Amino acid sequence: MNGPYYSKSTKDLCAEDPRYTAAGTPEDLYWILRHVWAKDTCAPRMQDRWSEADCTLGHCSVTSFLVQDIYGGEVYGIPLPDGNYHCFNCVNGTDFDLTAEQFRDEELLYTHAYPQKRSVHFAKAEKYERYLKLKKRLEDAL
Repeated sequence: MNGPYYSKSTKDLCAEDPRYTAAGTPEDLYWILRHVWAKDTCAPRMQDRWSEADCTLGHCSVTSFLVQDIYGGEVYGIPLPDGNYHCFNCVNGTDFDLTAEQFRDEELLYTHAYPQKRSVHFAKAEKYERYLKLKKRLEDAL
C-alpha cells in the first residue's frame, strides 16, 4: 500500500466529470473522503464496528462507484471468505483502492478480482441510498 490506501500510482489521474475537478487526484479525494465517510454510509452489517479511526470500514462499494463517477474506469471485486466482495477501482490500467486500510495487515489479492456491476450492487435499496448520501456529502465538501 502507498500510505493508507492501495495504489500503484494515481498522481496523473484527474476527474473526467467536470463537476468533480476540485476532487483532484484519487489521493486528494481519499483525504476529502476521510471527512465524509460516516457510520450511516457504512454497510449496515459493519456499523457497530465503524469508528472515525476505522472510517473506511464498510465503504468499499459505495466509494468505488462514486470514484467511477469521478474518474471513469471499472470497479472490480475481490472475493472474501464470507462470500462478499471487496470493491476497488481500475482507471486507465491503474488499480487503486481508497478503502484498503480497513483490512490493516491482511493481504488483498487484487489480481484475483471480478468486474462489479452497479445494477447488482444498487439492487439493494439501502446500498443505493448510502451511495447517494455519500455522493451528496462529497459534493457539499467540494
